[in-house]
Amino acid sequence: MEPSAAADVLRRTLTDPRRPVTVADASVASGLALRDAEAGLTWLTSEYRGHLRVTEDGDLVHVFPNGFTKPWETPEALSRFLSRSGRALASAGRFLVRAWLLIVMVSYALLFAALLLGMTLARQSSSDRDDGPGVHLLGGLFRMIAEAFFWTFHPFSPLYVQPGWRGARPRGRAPKDDVAFYEKVNRFVFGPERPAEDPLAARARILEEIRAQRGRIGLADVMRVTGLPRSEADPLMARLMLDHDGTVDVSEGGGIVYTFEALRRTAGGDDFTAPARPRAAWDRLRELPPLTGNPSGSNLMIALLNGGNLLVSAWAIQNNLTLANLTLLFDRERPPVLPDDGLPMVLGAIPFVFSVVLFALPVLRALSRVRQQQRLDAEHARLAVLREVVTRSARGEPVADEALRAAVRVATGEEPTSKDITRRVVELGGDVDVGPEGEIRYRFAELEADAEALEAERERSSEREARLGKIVFASDT
Repeated sequence: MEPSAAADVLRRTLTDPRRPVTVADASVASGLALRDAEAGLTWLTSEYRGHLRVTEDGDLVHVFPNGFTKPWETPEALSRFLSRSGRALASAGRFLVRAWLLIVMVSYALLFAALLLGMTLARQSSSDRDDGPGVHLLGGLFRMIAEAFFWTFHPFSPLYVQPGWRGARPRGRAPKDDVAFYEKVNRFVFGPERPAEDPLAARARILEEIRAQRGRIGLADVMRVTGLPRSEADPLMARLMLDHDGTVDVSEGGGIVYTFEALRRTAGGDDFTAPARPRAAWDRLRELPPLTGNPSGSNLMIALLNGGNLLVSAWAIQNNLTLANLTLLFDRERPPVLPDDGLPMVLGAIPFVFSVVLFALPVLRALSRVRQQQRLDAEHARLAVLREVVTRSARGEPVADEALRAAVRVATGEEPTSKDITRRVVELGGDVDVGPEGEIRYRFAELEADAEALEAERERSSEREARLGKIVFASDT
């Protein structure tokens, strides 16, 4: 029977799903064979985030704290919706930033030229209109723009990039920065884009750990490579057993061993050696990303460009520079003060608001970095405690309270509270113990029992599990 079909039977027949249940209980209540009841319970443990317990006699007990319900679905669905909405808004924001950048570089440059022409001609006398300084200044400006475009895009320019060549580089010089300017603006406003996390990366590390550990692992091994808390590692192992033909066994000492013999098979040949263990989660600590990721010169250029737009738009608002009043700039006898014709939107309010927003977003991100660093410190402290517990429990040693405090101090630079240490110890299933000199220490009996059972199982495992049989047919010969 398929595990999912057996799980359907158990859902109908187990009247109190929150009550602990053994494989025998499930078999008696449902009429299923023991193997089907075990497969069904494993499926339910994975589906409903159940947990496993072991009695002192070595009996395995399945526990479903939430019964056959999923109270986490609504919060997680809401979180996914908010995450997707945030990414969509961020993408829209980046598009607007890029569009606004083009407007700033092109439209405002032309607008400033037009304003310069209007104000210059307005101050000229009729006798020198054709030979006034405004005409020469405007001609020099347009000539400078034309030459800039020519020397930037003509085929012999050192900045010329051949069309269609994605790996193009400026000719004649070594590139200093391959990041496009519009991307630097995106970073300035929204911060550097984080690479997408591979949803299968954690599972792949667990599978590597299984191979490196001769096909036998425990929850401590899962927590080591993924950094997951015990409450999440337990149901994850149930899912892995379903997907990779794993089994779970209980030793005489109550240790839980997850065995995946099928994952050891390899085509590496007789010279195959077990791979090295993947790096532990506490050796892959995340760091706070930089505020922009841009060179300081780029940030300064963007700030000056946006600051100039902010000042010009503020001047336009203060001087009533509406589109209707814009024509007065070309009038040689214009009044000293432009008439009040309403709020300048195109030349004033819109660029002013955009410029303020482009400054406000990085400021808000800078202020939020304190909270982000606090969350990172809390995660680093959790992993530091996990490192001490997993490492010492694997050797059957108690974990001193001072060792946990020292680990947190090194990870965060702050002194942890007794409440924090107690919470971490409870999450990992530890109990308080008193040393010979009265010092406080913690024992993690389940993790120690798992480590002892795993060591014995790995010693008994055969290397033949990793070997393939003799090839009797090959389509390539």
